[in-house]
Amino acid sequence: MTWGSDTDEHEAKDLLTEFVDAGGSLLDTAPGYGQGHAEELIGELLDDVVDRRDVILMTKAGVSPARGGGARLDTSRRTLLTSLDDSLARLGVETVDIFMVQAPDSLTPLAEVAGALTQAVTSGRAHYVGVSNFAPWQIGYLAGMMGPEVPLSLIQAEYSLLKRDPEDDLFELCEALGLGFVGCAGLGRGVLTGKYRHTIPADSRAASTHLAAYVEPYLSGTYAGIVEAVATAAQGLDVQPLQVAAAWARCHPAVSSLIVGPRTAAQFRPLLTADFELPDQIYAALSEATFD
Repeated sequence: MTWGSDTDEHEAKDLLTEFVDAGGSLLDTAPGYGQGHAEELIGELLDDVVDRRDVILMTKAGVSPARGGGARLDTSRRTLLTSLDDSLARLGVETVDIFMVQAPDSLTPLAEVAGALTQAVTSGRAHYVGVSNFAPWQIGYLAGMMGPEVPLSLIQAEYSLLKRDPEDDLFELCEALGLGFVGCAGLGRGVLTGKYRHTIPADSRAASTHLAAYVEPYLSGTYAGIVEAVATAAQGLDVQPLQVAAAWARCHPAVSSLIVGPRTAAQFRPLLTADFELPDQIYAALSEATFD
């Protein structure tokens, strides 16, 4: 998300190298990340730094900057496929592994979205398709409209100790339809790392002019107790809070993969041990403390 803006090419190179060397493979990007520079940066690093065959490329379409700020949603067939073509050009590839519709709009029929996703695969632009930030009922309809030759394969939604909405019915839907689930913002947009417990670091996202609004919702007192609970658990386990937060999010059997967004290799390294097994008592205590 920060590549091409807060994360420069040198940091990105170090991050990608350590990520792949550690066994990581899923690269999540979108045209809006760094205003397209994130995809360009990934394209420059592929094959030069890592083998294209060692990574799973996932990009999205449907959301673009709006005049005057904010975001513009457009999931029409033409916009989705044009955006995909532009992403392929920036990435320097002919095919992405996963193509996602980033968010639904209120005007485009789901049948048109299904048609665009199907065409993305049949035309050779993508191997698999999915959606992000769609409501469960929209996912159900969309999955029903897509044929067996090009099924809906993946769902992406925010999931962390600060955002547990997917547990309400999305996980059950994924299981019923055989869909993979990728959780994003697994560290609560960085808040669960504990960096904001006492102040806002000058080099953090919350201090950034273009990312402060993304972090701000989780800086309220409502979430302070959860952040402290994670910090307490981390202290007892002799690990960092971000390791506990990531391990908790990965524990749910519905979660196929978890997306996190470190800006530097130094921030990434502690996550390499986040696959440790969280003790059942700690998992249960954190789950209870954050249950809404």
